[in-house]
Amino acid sequence: PKSFVGRKAVTDHMKAKVDERKGKGDVRIDKISDGNIACGYAWTWVSGDGKEEGLRGTTFVQLNESGEIQYVREIPEPLYKPGDLILELLKAATKDAQPKTPKSFQRKTPKTANEVAKYLFLDVQGSEVEEGMRFFSENIVYRDFNYEEPLRNTVEVQKFIEDFSFPGIEFKPDRFDDGIFSTCFTWEVRLEGQDTAVKGMSFYELDPDTRLITYVRDIPESAIKPPPLGLLARKLRPDLGVFQGFAVGSRGL
Repeated sequence: PKSFVGRKAVTDHMKAKVDERKGKGDVRIDKISDGNIACGYAWTWVSGDGKEEGLRGTTFVQLNESGEIQYVREIPEPLYKPGDLILELLKAATKDAQPKTPKSFQRKTPKTANEVAKYLFLDVQGSEVEEGMRFFSENIVYRDFNYEEPLRNTVEVQKFIEDFSFPGIEFKPDRFDDGIFSTCFTWEVRLEGQDTAVKGMSFYELDPDTRLITYVRDIPESAIKPPPLGLLARKLRPDLGVFQGFAVGSRGL
């Protein structure tokens, strides 16, 4: 991904993005976390007539002590979704990795979204899948953009987590917001024996009554940089950013 550092570079980049889509469509904000010092939002490009939707993504924004934006990470969905092929590729890349002794952790029951995310990724990850599963609602909708369709129950989510819990892979969180009922955080996937990492971010939403996770959006950056399909789609369909639009609301969030 390309980074922009400094107010002028960021301003020029933002103006270029606006000019690229001016009069060609809108951006719909699907969900936004309720953090104060940082937050994230899930978005979708929508055609100018409001009938079709296209590219989806997530943006993370962090403020400094003066309330000014100091950090932004934005990742659009990869247009090519490899599905289970990504799992096989990751396993092949870590085939020589040896299992590690599960780390110990102190069992907790956090009640705010950002603390739930921290507990799952900083404490529980690499230990007990069952411990993490008690934080997911039976009505969970879990969307990972390596796949076309979301997971829609705890059985599917548990299998997904177990499938990606193998020696040599580690999801390392980077920045968390301070959201209460929803949270966004950035991360990178590290593979043992590999120098590079794949960056990404996640958006988690809790039920305000049960404080269980009801919605997840995981979005990784494209493994190919720059992503050729995304660049081509945005050139051919600047309103939607995808080759073929979808009826508004037909894919859920």
